Amino acid sequence: MTPSLVFHSNSKLLEGPVFDIENNYLYFVSILECLVYCYNPKTKEILSLKLDSPVSCVFLLERKKIIVSSKNGFFEVDFNTLKKTFVFQIDINDSVRYNDGIKDSNGRIIIGTMGFPEVKENLGEVYSYYKGKYKTIIKDTTISNGLAFSKDGKFLYFIDTPTKKVAKYSYDINTGDVAFKSNVIEFKGAASPDGMCIDQDGMLWIAEWGGSCISKWNPINGEKIEEIKLPCKNVTSCCFDNYSNLYITTAKDDSEDDVYGGGLFYVELN
Repeated sequence: MTPSLVFHSNSKLLEGPVFDIENNYLYFVSILECLVYCYNPKTKEILSLKLDSPVSCVFLLERKKIIVSSKNGFFEVDFNTLKKTFVFQIDINDSVRYNDGIKDSNGRIIIGTMGFPEVKENLGEVYSYYKGKYKTIIKDTTISNGLAFSKDGKFLYFIDTPTKKVAKYSYDINTGDVAFKSNVIEFKGAASPDGMCIDQDGMLWIAEWGGSCISKWNPINGEKIEEIKLPCKNVTSCCFDNYSNLYITTAKDDSEDDVYGGGLFYVELN
């Protein structure tokens, strides 16, 4: 399970990997460079498109077409033509930007915010957007990060990074409403949880900011099962491809010795 470096362009903050299993493409973003990427694992081709404000996450549409969130709104990006089209915006405060997001099985967009350019406590919220309407489903967050649905879709796992916890909410697929149940995982070391994904067995794989690893957890009993070390300190997010292997995004730290931070990595688990 040795990570291999797939892509590195000296980005400060790579994030939000999403794999299109049906069409075999990986999407990810460079938040502060306002770039969204499309990677073809077969040909190794990487396409990029620049937006006019910080980007955060990707929602799949069809082959080489996505919705990407940016501070100035949500855009449809077509990597067949390398064109972007404004789609919608949520009425967010000027002092925040979007961060992590996910789609539910009905196609709702769920996305959190955080203070920008300065992180401020309890300034963020988690929104649900569907068919032109939106609402707040989680309030008073600081750095809204990892989102993952349980395999049956009845629960939503959520990370507000400074809490160092993974919270579990019941999820109503008919209304998109959530209700807090409990905190199921707690990080007690120096690292903080960032992005995450869930595997076929319902285990959570969590990127550790400041921890140089991806860690695997059981959300039922809160136990850490294993970890995969990365050659850089700040690990931001992860996703599975169609072979159940991991793509991992990372960010630079403040050290001059950080050679690999801001790189995209691949780990074969099978």
